[in-house]
Amino acid sequence: MRSLLCLFALTVALSVYKDQTKRKTERDALAALQSELERATTADEFSGTVVIARCGVPIFERAYNRADRENGVANTLATSFNVGSMNKMMTSVAIMRLVQDGRLRLTDTVGKHIPDYPNRAIADNVTIEHLLTHTGGTGDIFDDDWQDYRLTLRTHDDYLKRFGKRAPTHAPGARFQYSNYGFVLLGAIIERVTGRTYFDAVSELVYARAHMTSTSSPIWNEPVGAIGYTRWLGPDLTTNVDVLPYRGMAAGGGWSTTRDMLAFANALTKHEFLDPEHTRMMTTGKVRVAPGVKYGYGIADMMIDGVRCIGHNGGYPGANGELLICESGYTIAMLANFDPPAASRMASRIARELPASAGCPSGH
Repeated sequence: MRSLLCLFALTVALSVYKDQTKRKTERDALAALQSELERATTADEFSGTVVIARCGVPIFERAYNRADRENGVANTLATSFNVGSMNKMMTSVAIMRLVQDGRLRLTDTVGKHIPDYPNRAIADNVTIEHLLTHTGGTGDIFDDDWQDYRLTLRTHDDYLKRFGKRAPTHAPGARFQYSNYGFVLLGAIIERVTGRTYFDAVSELVYARAHMTSTSSPIWNEPVGAIGYTRWLGPDLTTNVDVLPYRGMAAGGGWSTTRDMLAFANALTKHEFLDPEHTRMMTTGKVRVAPGVKYGYGIADMMIDGVRCIGHNGGYPGANGELLICESGYTIAMLANFDPPAASRMASRIARELPASAGCPSGH
């Protein structure tokens, strides 16, 4: 079961960035994308929504396939989707805001803010920066019996009680190893520092600042948007309800729309979350993940056919999303209620085909 639950994994779509595709005019690139989306929808390979912006303003917005296949409910641009690990960007913004405000330091250890953390090797040696860059050796949250315990993990502290005694998988800072649990620890630290739930804190520090009115972390059986459909549990499309976590948390699993993801991208690049210095710190790659891809603080920093883009994807049975904020001036947000790489494949394709410059005004 663990092999299916590569929850919110950044590595899901890295291979698609390797292809070399000749760039087109904006008009031709969007026309080719629309044709491919229509083909993929007809073939039941894509179901979701797409927003592409030039200089922060949408130039292509479409919805495809169904949010609820049983009842024939179509996806619309207002439909929300499970965004998987894309939540890590929002957790990182919240952390960096606390750093900017002097309430945290990147060199703070886990134990400074969670003094009763049960494993001293992690408490005394793993820092905020290690957690943000997946270099702390803190491991994952999925075991072979995930389905048996997933609904018992209702708070960030529940995760700490289950996994907190584990020793680190490697010396802190020694290497990159994607760690959902590391971001759960960041969520717990946000709660300790702010004295509020993670959900209330991120709502104030992120969602409200960006006017993300359709982003939330509902309970697993309180549907707010598209039902997830997966083929990872068998040959036919089935709902992913039996593998969902109890609730999305700091590592991922929240819900959002492509329009809200664009709002997040615009707020990040316009320094509405963080000042320019802390924005640069967050979005600059620190550790190598793959050729042309580095990881910053909860966000990837990559080169796609000569154009630098930052962003994150999310992957889970029945859910896939991608946000790419490119220095060309184009922003690409795609969310799907199908398995990876339904959205990531399309996002990487259009990122490679759009012009290398959108001609945005200086300073955008």
